[in-house]
Amino acid sequence: MAARLAGIRRRIEQAGGDPAVVRVLAVTKGFGPDAVTAARAVGLRDLGENYAAELVSKAPGPPGTRWHFLGTIQRNKVPALAPLVDLWQGVARAAEGERIAGLAPGAAVLVQVDTTGAEGRNGCPPERALALVGQLGAMALDVRGFMTVAPVGHPATVRAAFELVAHLADEAGLPERSMGMTDDLEAAVAAGATMVRVGRGLFGDRPPRTA
Repeated sequence: MAARLAGIRRRIEQAGGDPAVVRVLAVTKGFGPDAVTAARAVGLRDLGENYAAELVSKAPGPPGTRWHFLGTIQRNKVPALAPLVDLWQGVARAAEGERIAGLAPGAAVLVQVDTTGAEGRNGCPPERALALVGQLGAMALDVRGFMTVAPVGHPATVRAAFELVAHLADEAGLPERSMGMTDDLEAAVAAGATMVRVGRGLFGDRPPRTA
């Protein structure tokens, strides 16, 4: 685990980022509680989950653990998540923000931007992202920046997606850019990512998901 984390930090540095500044978010989706223990043992405090039931089953974890919810926000799941989540990374609609604000006033959130244009992908269209920031801010939520999952494709397409989200963050005057995963973190860091979300690169291949 320590060797894999060192490798991720070398990749960040080689891409032009400062490993002391670009946070590594350990995505424990699909792995058991031992993944939480392993991540904390090597000094990672920020952990992320895509599924509400998994986050609830693993939280709160060792003292100092910060939980990030990365999945699509289902409003009926917010009551169970609200006491546990430190940063909601997938807010894509005002209605989701309203639900969070009602149960966790002042909660920290990121606006998820859909840079793929693919049907069924979670995220706010880029042209609506700044307006959503304003709506969430009016709910007294702590809007810290943007998150995106880049499209799969040519490296130039991936880089353009990350640069678009970084530009939105600059335009909004927000500091956080959660961009890049195991396979594309170099492009994200080069575009200005402040946080990369790494699961497989830290824990290995995920076991098959069961019902």
